[in-house]
Amino acid sequence: MPFKTVLAVVGGKDTAAGLQQAISLCAGSEAHLSVLALQVALSPTLSDYPVDTDWLDRRHHHQHDFKAAAEAHDAACAASGISYNFASFYDEPVFLTEELTRRAFYADLITVGPRVMANASLIGITVNGGLFDAMSPVLLLPEGDQASLRPKRIMLGWNNKIEAIRAVRESMDMLMAAEAVYVVVVDPESPYADHDGEPGAELATFLARHGVNVTVDQIPSGGRPVEDVLNQRALEVWADMLVLGAYGHARWRQRIFGGVTSSMMKGVKLPTLLVR
Repeated sequence: MPFKTVLAVVGGKDTAAGLQQAISLCAGSEAHLSVLALQVALSPTLSDYPVDTDWLDRRHHHQHDFKAAAEAHDAACAASGISYNFASFYDEPVFLTEELTRRAFYADLITVGPRVMANASLIGITVNGGLFDAMSPVLLLPEGDQASLRPKRIMLGWNNKIEAIRAVRESMDMLMAAEAVYVVVVDPESPYADHDGEPGAELATFLARHGVNVTVDQIPSGGRPVEDVLNQRALEVWADMLVLGAYGHARWRQRIFGGVTSSMMKGVKLPTLLVR
């Protein structure tokens, strides 16, 4: 599916670089940019009760600083000359999640920059509202990277799960246009391998029928974390983008035990497309 509307999630002024990445992304693919600036409202702590004027002043300044950053973000979009719309919200996490979900319904892709990924509140809102509730693809953009929606070399992590095949379908336009696509199966003898034939072979045949130049790599982890294996292989094949099926387990299990997706998000090395 082509990405014609990109929803960029940003926060305060420290997320300006992530916004510029989204602007460049849309400019290079003639996509419409929908910017959603979010800030979790300052809540009182136990020591702030009963709430007094000092706490109200702190909240007012917190909101004022966010408003100033949001206005600067809006100005940056206007100066870029691309097609865009802009909205900002200062509220509690539950309401911000609802707003993000609603807007994600009308976007093909969500982007988050490194500062949003490092913000536990904002990335939590994006994962819950974007990946889980709206089931929208999320593109993670690492520090300083100028990503493209037309990558030349793509690495696809494969484990024969529904999330992985959804990732293939969501990224098919990019896979077909890429010069090379590497399907990587980590620990092919694991329960995640294909039931019949060589692990990854059926997917390779499916992609080849679409004209994708595909290579299958079966890599033993040797006891290393899967995310380390994927990141290392991506560097070896000079991948411009990594495509992964995300959060194969229930949301509560991910929160308690973590998983490959959570680990990948903590150490993104290259633009990474997550699909659930």
